[in-house]
Amino acid sequence: MTNKIEFWFEFASTYSYLSAMRIEELAAQHGVAVEWRPFLLGPIFAAQGLDNTPFNIYPDKGRYMWRDMERLTAQRGLAFTRPDPFPQNGLKAARLVLAIKDQSQKAAFIRAVYTAEFAEGRNISDDKVLIACLTQVGLAAETLNQCQEPAIKAALMEQTKTAQAKGIFGAPSFFVGDELFWGDDRLDDAIQLAAEV
Repeated sequence: MTNKIEFWFEFASTYSYLSAMRIEELAAQHGVAVEWRPFLLGPIFAAQGLDNTPFNIYPDKGRYMWRDMERLTAQRGLAFTRPDPFPQNGLKAARLVLAIKDQSQKAAFIRAVYTAEFAEGRNISDDKVLIACLTQVGLAAETLNQCQEPAIKAALMEQTKTAQAKGIFGAPSFFVGDELFWGDDRLDDAIQLAAEV
């Protein structure tokens, strides 16, 4: 596959859960490769003058989002449990994505974390939850130690800076070349463009 799509996601993002659970199958149907790009929304929100997710800052928006998630997950046959607290701290999980080299294990780990968080309502900042996700995809529990390595920490901070430089303001975001698409509802359009490039 030479055509590709960059999938920029944040583990705290509800709509990123929806995209993560379907992007690989959709991309494969169109001969498109997926590049998984975890990043942190916190610094991006801070640059916008926000100290929390807009879904918590604006209650009406938050109520709509939770109902929308119930509808969409039901339509797609996905389990859904509102995580508590929300948003979750996905820092260690995002670092682990960068530490995993095998692409199939990386993708499986991402889906395992999203499932733990949004299907099972588990706290993904808990080491036990992350170890369960690692072992589920065939990785050793000791892999968790890599999220404390300076190079991995620096890589995630650099990836977040790159997201800011590219003009990403929310998650999920998709890049096809220089073209930005934002939101799970734009994934199909992004894949279509990637297939045509």
